[in-house]
Amino acid sequence: MGCSKNLVDSERLLALFEEKGFSFYHNPDTLHGDIAVVNTCGFIADAKEESIEMILSLCDRKAEGELEAVYVMGCLSERYREELAREIPEVDGFYGKFDWNALMADVVQRDAQTASSPAEERADEASPTCANAAAGRVLTTPSHYAYLKISEGCDRSCAYCAIPLITGHHKSRPIEDILQEVSRLVAKGVCEFQIIAQELTYYGLDLYKRQALPELIERMAQLPGVEWIRLHYAYPTHFPEDLLRVMRDYPNVCSYLDIALQHCSDRILDRMQRHITYAETVALIRKMRAEVPGISIRTTLMVGFPGETDEDFAQLMAFVREMRFDRMGAFAYSEEEGTFAAQHYDDNVADDVKARRLDELMSLQEEIAAELSQAKVGKVLKVIIDRQEGDYYIGRTEADSPEIDPEVLIPVADAAGLEVGKFYQVLITGCEDFDLYGRVVA
Repeated sequence: MGCSKNLVDSERLLALFEEKGFSFYHNPDTLHGDIAVVNTCGFIADAKEESIEMILSLCDRKAEGELEAVYVMGCLSERYREELAREIPEVDGFYGKFDWNALMADVVQRDAQTASSPAEERADEASPTCANAAAGRVLTTPSHYAYLKISEGCDRSCAYCAIPLITGHHKSRPIEDILQEVSRLVAKGVCEFQIIAQELTYYGLDLYKRQALPELIERMAQLPGVEWIRLHYAYPTHFPEDLLRVMRDYPNVCSYLDIALQHCSDRILDRMQRHITYAETVALIRKMRAEVPGISIRTTLMVGFPGETDEDFAQLMAFVREMRFDRMGAFAYSEEEGTFAAQHYDDNVADDVKARRLDELMSLQEEIAAELSQAKVGKVLKVIIDRQEGDYYIGRTEADSPEIDPEVLIPVADAAGLEVGKFYQVLITGCEDFDLYGRVVA
């Protein structure tokens, strides 16, 4: 459940299960085994609710005899293990985000004590994901791309965020360790890498006493077989500007940056403890666009933070209208216990006001995104093919991250024989609902 960082954890856990002789199937909608493991999200109220609904659904299936055991791990159980154990006693075990050894030990012990179906009967079901095992992970993504987590935890002190309470302090992975994993994944057929962390731009400060993200990405870009590198979850304060040079100088570093800005009002930014101003934010965005021509910027914004006035929201709307972000997500503030905001601010923006502001903000962004998509019609773009669905090949440009951004649809009738995971030059012929349509020209 939740973010791609959780997905990487799940992939590493699958590799551990494989080492212990288990077969597995990565599909939350279809049961293909005796044991279910839920890797939960605990970021905001909606994510918590979704995780709990999944746990309860699996417990119902256990009661009906479709499952023998249900185990729960991840961010939600890291923070609320005792409460969950009291409220949902049907679960066979709760574990923290990093408590993998205890989980594995309990599952192995349970398997040894109970009669389970023969491994041969489950092997065929597991084969689609087992075949992708690489670098201590079992990839659940298409074989041509992978998420690469370069650090864990966060040392920022944003007033609304509970993530540091769950994951602890920022811990960077050594550069050499990351590059070795990249090389192993390339050898398995991965050519596109989504670089993720709770906060990318802090990378290296703990290990090297400097912001080492530009060095890491530059060295990674020089590895043979790395075709695309895309950066997610940057932080605007003290942004390592040398990263812009790397993005500009290396064609395999996508002109794409996912940078969560959250707001633009100086008063709200101060209350959020973001340590940046409106003027500094605008200057940073303009610098990015000047130094990396054509860069696609994805951001996330929040409405309804305690104390947000109509004037603050109007400034946010004007900011989005002026900046014209290529991609934007938004969410309404939800109070998270233990955070600075929960302890010091009243959640005083009414729910209906939050919902109205969120709708207005996203409606504005939809208009902007549609205009930006229309501007791509008639251009030839480099596209990677992710899959075939019905009468279309589905691909992405370098401006599009998997699952969260628009896609490019190419009629099979016009381009039979395209290969998944390969790059093609595609003429964009139209757009609809943010997705693009095109035909291969080379």
